[in-house]
Amino acid sequence: MATPLVVSEVAKSFTMHLRDGVRLPVVEKVNFAVAAGECVVLGGPSGIGKSSILKMLYGNYSVDSGQILITRDDVTVDIAGADPRTILSIRRDTIGYVSQFLRTVPRVPAVDVVAEPLLARGRSQEEARARARTLLEKLNLPEQLWSLPPATFSGGEQQRVNIARGFITNHPLLLLDEPTASLDAENRAVVIELIRAKKEAGTALLGIFHDSDVREQVADRIIDVSEFRAARDAA
Repeated sequence: MATPLVVSEVAKSFTMHLRDGVRLPVVEKVNFAVAAGECVVLGGPSGIGKSSILKMLYGNYSVDSGQILITRDDVTVDIAGADPRTILSIRRDTIGYVSQFLRTVPRVPAVDVVAEPLLARGRSQEEARARARTLLEKLNLPEQLWSLPPATFSGGEQQRVNIARGFITNHPLLLLDEPTASLDAENRAVVIELIRAKKEAGTALLGIFHDSDVREQVADRIIDVSEFRAARDAA
């Protein structure tokens, strides 16, 4: 079975520049892998470093040390040391990401926000919009909202747009940061169905789910991030 993600000996800390450069360790010796068709969940209490791990994998946070190996079509890239252009290419072609919050774009309709990742990969506008409409309908977003900018939507409506945007592509690796946090029971069930479909298609998924019911239904393995907790001995 292919293993599109391998994390090896990764460490991360933050430097508090407004506190005389105090260094705040977050995680260290982070080691795990995610196989194709597997959903792995990062577990542990809030503030332990789960979201920081996802952001390092996506290239939003730098890495103090270690490797983050992303493999597609027998080509492996260490995103921990990749240049910005390579990171953007990996995001376009290899890693999808559903964050906790939708970054709204002024005046851009919801259907086009969702369709954009497919357009970036060379799909036609007709095909991308059709796929976007299918996902928005599946996630129970009222059709009258599809042509409106999501900035005016409720939190739950924005999150459904966010989920549709993240699930529209066939990236081999998909990162999920609390995708069901703002959703009602009906739409949580839809997301569970979408995750299962991704697994069946061979996507590797790594996620954070504070909802224990959702976590139990989607997780093949749970990694306790507390094991990677860095010692708070900053000086």
